[in-house]
Amino acid sequence: MASATSNPYTDDVSLLIVLMDTNPYFWGAMNGAAAFSQFLNQVLPFLNSILLLNQLNQLVVIATGVNSCDYLYDSSRVGHESEKRSTKGIPGHSLEILQKLEDFIAKDQQLSNSDEAPGKICSLLSGSLSLALCYIQRILRTGPVHPQPRILCLQASPDGSEQYVAIMNAIFSAQRSMVPIDSCVVGSEDSAFLQQASYITGGVYQKPQHLDGLFQCLSMVFATDLHSRRFLKLPTPTGVDFRASCFCHKEPIGMGYVCSVCLSIFCKYHTKCSTCG
Repeated sequence: MASATSNPYTDDVSLLIVLMDTNPYFWGAMNGAAAFSQFLNQVLPFLNSILLLNQLNQLVVIATGVNSCDYLYDSSRVGHESEKRSTKGIPGHSLEILQKLEDFIAKDQQLSNSDEAPGKICSLLSGSLSLALCYIQRILRTGPVHPQPRILCLQASPDGSEQYVAIMNAIFSAQRSMVPIDSCVVGSEDSAFLQQASYITGGVYQKPQHLDGLFQCLSMVFATDLHSRRFLKLPTPTGVDFRASCFCHKEPIGMGYVCSVCLSIFCKYHTKCSTCG
C-alpha cells in the first residue's frame, strides 16, 4: 500500500501552459473571424486531449493580445460543476475558454489607440511569457512534488523588435528553471524570438504549412510529455536566427556594437551608451 506522503506525480504528468495569440490585426488579414474560428477548432480539441492523456495533467491557457494578456483557463481551479456543463457536445472547460476569450478580446481592443492601432501589429509575447513563468515559479515553490512544467507558444503575429530585451530575459529565466518553451508558429513567417527560445530551453519549434492541419501537428509533436520525448524523434529546426535587435532602432542586426558595461547592442557606434551612460 502506498503511503499517504507518496508522490502522486509520475514522470509523464505535465503542467502545460499554452500562450494563445489573439492579435486581431493578424487574424483580420487572414480572413478575420473565419480564420480565427478555424484556428480555435484545431486548438480546443488539442487542449481537451491534454487533459485526457492523464487525469493528473494540469492545463493553463493565457491569451496574448496586442495591449494586454490574461489567464483564460486554469484546470487546477475549475470545479466539478463547470466540468459537467456541456452544450452541443462542447465540454464545459471549452465553453469557459471561449467565453473568457470573447471578453478578453473586447477588453484588449478597448485599450487600443485608434491613431496607433493600424501600425501596431505585434502581440505582447513578453507579457504572456512573464505570466507563464510567474505561474510556474509559484508551482515550483509549493514543494518538491509537482508536475513537469512546460510552455507552448501558439504564435501568429510577427515578432516585435521592441520586446527583444524582455523576451530574452524570459527565455534565460526559463532556461535557468529548466522549463522548455515549445513554439508553434501559424503565421506566414518564422519567429526569430521563438526559434531562439526553443533552442535555448530545449523545446521544439515547428511551423505548420497549413492551418487545417494544425491539430495533427499539435497532437503528434506538442502533446508528448517531457519523459516520453527521450524515446521519440521529434522534429529539429533546420536553422535558427540568432540575430539580436539593436537598442536604438529596434531592428534585427547581424553585426553591431556592444556596451562593455550593460551589454546594450547598437547598430552604429556611439561614444556614450544611451542605456547606462
